Amino acid sequence: MKFSQEKILWVLGVLCAFVVNGYALDREAFSITKYNLNLQIDPAQHRLGVRGKITLRNDTSTPQKIAVLQISSSLDWRSIKAADKMLQFVSQPLMSDIDHTGSLSEAIVTLPREVTPHATVDLDIAYEGVIILDATRLTRVGTPAEMAANTDWDEIDENFTAVRGAGYVAWYPLATESADLSEGNDLSEALGRWKAREGNSQMSLLIESTKDCKILFSGSRANFLVTTDKPVKIGPFSMAQLNGSVPTFVLADYKTIDVKGGSTVNFLAGTDETAAAYADLFAHLDPLSARNGPVNLQVAQLPQLDAVPFVSNNLVLMPLRQVTDESRLTLLYAVARQRITSPRAWINEGLAHFAQAVDIEQQHSRQAALDYMNAHAPAFIGAEKKLASPDSATNNSLINTTDEVYLQSKAMWVWSMLRDMIGDASLNIALVSYHAPEDKEPSYMPRLISAHTQRDLEWFFDDWVYRDRGLPDFKVESAYAHKTMTNSYMLTVTVDNLGTAGAEVPVIIQMKGGEVTRRVEVRAKGKATIRIETPAAPQEIRINDGSVPESDLTNNSFRVEQPQS
Repeated sequence: MKFSQEKILWVLGVLCAFVVNGYALDREAFSITKYNLNLQIDPAQHRLGVRGKITLRNDTSTPQKIAVLQISSSLDWRSIKAADKMLQFVSQPLMSDIDHTGSLSEAIVTLPREVTPHATVDLDIAYEGVIILDATRLTRVGTPAEMAANTDWDEIDENFTAVRGAGYVAWYPLATESADLSEGNDLSEALGRWKAREGNSQMSLLIESTKDCKILFSGSRANFLVTTDKPVKIGPFSMAQLNGSVPTFVLADYKTIDVKGGSTVNFLAGTDETAAAYADLFAHLDPLSARNGPVNLQVAQLPQLDAVPFVSNNLVLMPLRQVTDESRLTLLYAVARQRITSPRAWINEGLAHFAQAVDIEQQHSRQAALDYMNAHAPAFIGAEKKLASPDSATNNSLINTTDEVYLQSKAMWVWSMLRDMIGDASLNIALVSYHAPEDKEPSYMPRLISAHTQRDLEWFFDDWVYRDRGLPDFKVESAYAHKTMTNSYMLTVTVDNLGTAGAEVPVIIQMKGGEVTRRVEVRAKGKATIRIETPAAPQEIRINDGSVPESDLTNNSFRVEQPQS
């Protein structure tokens, strides 16, 4: 390919500018607010070709002339235009684990004009390449090859095609800083920032395939365009708002079972009986039963028996092996997300994970549910300690955090603690009253709960949702027991909260033949006293049954002295 002298000088000039002023390249200056893409898929050749239009919005406070667009390193940029005029751009690799290859093909684009803050510019784009099974980002950090392949199973293949978006395969343009799996929550935080910036973005797709098969997409269902000529065209698919979902497409020779309510189970040949069992399970799942909203899910079978399940919007990708607790929880999570949709991730994600814990309690026991929640506690508690800083209270709050792992775990705990404080009936009434279009400010949900409980929980939301106050740390400061005239025992307990967040915590009194439990509200850096009557002499006090996350669990027990008559 021949380049003109002017173009060579321009490319060198751009590259030199970024070498000298590399810090000036803001990869997240623009958000992509609209995707209107035509996907041409050739499964036999593993190929993906994309043509279409995207809309970029300047999210900074200064005019921008340079934009960054990123796609998977297995794809190549062909052209970028504005108003039918070719734009000059420099294409370079960027190491980033936001794509399964561990690298991106980055285009640094000179726009035709400066884009003022909050203004937009439309670009016509074209790129193509292959998407094959690639778990490089996982194997290079030490993940065993088989486990890596069962996690990063995305590929375009003649036998089966399934490709997830941001965080797995950059099959549509992104604009993010580099993310490194070996750096703690770096990838989770990068994805969180992208989802926050593009939560209201829209996507519309027309999918063409050289293979005549069923095509699924994690958005609104499309009408099948009946054609007799190849390629097979299906569309348009659309997502009115990405809202934290990862756009995902699937092509496979599926058979289908319809499930009451408009959902489907899509399965591969030879798994009819297993698919029927999943359809039956699906039909009887009832998470967040107070909300009987529509559930229109597409369950799609993954061919690998040990593949890690994945949920995006209304699409559930999972292996259809024998029904287990794990597969039940995957479906339950997906149904719960459909039952209550919210623009707030702490509500959406938190309720879906909370529904899993409630189901475990109903199927097994409360202790089993607490064990499940506490299995997720180390990452959350570790993040709390890491994030503790004078300026973190607002930036790392549930309404602002971009760390997905931290958000999902903490939000689950918040809903569980709320349930313990106000009870199932009051919580269900609040959820029935929730309407996403009316959720215009963070205090909307707390007001609903307060209206139905007549209990002011502003302090709880301030510590756990509006701000990141850290964690509580409970201990028994003192306990005094005496025998009553009726031969029972009265125990006076003072609980001290050494931590920076308040909570309502169980106080368990152990005695010969059993135990008595009461709950007490203890604000941050505060104390509370409670009097508890027991039928036998109290022997030991335990604060917290595992239902409240704490920074220190080593000081939660207290031996009671022999009660006086």
